[in-house]
Amino acid sequence: MTALAFVVFCAAVLIAGRGLASGAVGEVMRVRFGGDAERTRVVVDLDRTSRGEVIRPGGDGRVIVALSGVAPQRGLSGTGVGLVRGYRVAGSGASSRVELDLAVSAEIERRFLLPPGDGVQHYRYVIDLKATGRAPTAPRRAAPAAPRPAERPLIFIDAGHGGRDPGARGAHAEEADVTLAAALALKQELERSGRYRVRMTRDTDVYVGLNRRVAIARQAGADLFISLHADALADPATRGASVYTLSEQGAGRAVREITRDENWHRSLNLPGRDASVDRILLDMTQRATQNRSAVLARTLLTEIESSDRPLLRRSHRDAGLAVLLAPDVPAVLLEMGYITNPEDERLLTDVRARRRLMRAVASGIDAYFAAPTGALQVASTSESGQP
Repeated sequence: MTALAFVVFCAAVLIAGRGLASGAVGEVMRVRFGGDAERTRVVVDLDRTSRGEVIRPGGDGRVIVALSGVAPQRGLSGTGVGLVRGYRVAGSGASSRVELDLAVSAEIERRFLLPPGDGVQHYRYVIDLKATGRAPTAPRRAAPAAPRPAERPLIFIDAGHGGRDPGARGAHAEEADVTLAAALALKQELERSGRYRVRMTRDTDVYVGLNRRVAIARQAGADLFISLHADALADPATRGASVYTLSEQGAGRAVREITRDENWHRSLNLPGRDASVDRILLDMTQRATQNRSAVLARTLLTEIESSDRPLLRRSHRDAGLAVLLAPDVPAVLLEMGYITNPEDERLLTDVRARRRLMRAVASGIDAYFAAPTGALQVASTSESGQP
């Protein structure tokens, strides 16, 4: 080999070696978030595969996961969403540390790597967090400043029917009048406690479209939606209260309704960059909302029964009713009794009886918000059908 050939050979080896070295380390492209204060998904976008290892699981207020074979971009940090107050990605040679500062106590529920697919050209390392309700085991740093008082929950009361839609008719009353009177009484009870902010979908005898009722509650950021109605049946002997929550068929309809909107990612605070991840997050949100609605239904029925108001034999039911379709607002529809039954109609139109019922409903709402976080994740089995 001549001297010139040897120099060319060495240069080629050097260039090849540098190419291999540079290709051996991938990059952390970005970090995205979705979810809420109960469950939050963290998606770390990578340009190559990686293996993750948990360094800190979250008990001390921080979650740290090491990712091998990927280095972060400079200045990769920012604020989080839901359970994550803020994040940073630190590099150490050919690996990275994803550090999450938690807003409340949480732990890793699951983590996994998604390969390229479904139109996504890069890898995604997913970390699912869930709130634990436990205090951190040790302080992270100096004690932070005292937090501002949490804003009171916003309750939306929906008086069924109204205006050109009078609803069901009894011997002496119309459903729209009964539901409005009950809604005003419930608003008074809730506001008297000072625990809630309360708004109504209507406070006069006007017609409000069903989809509009749900939309204004979602736009306002409602924490709970309760729709008041009076049932009707050809058999005047049938009486008793019942509570409806969203059925599985209705949940599918809710997803279809919300995804027709081009801005549905934004309305649900989803990242909006990865359709498959967003649909997973939407499903998680829908499931959590159904669970909370079921818990609310149980607390309402317990309090109503304790107030000596009769209940239907199958008092917790499910249906795909329009006012229950919000995927991110726990919602129930309360049938306060049968306006076609003489005794139920008397109770529905009697001021004192109506006030007692609304006090029981307010107590059920109090019990719902007082329930431990874990209890709100337990779904209830509801029933369909006639009384």
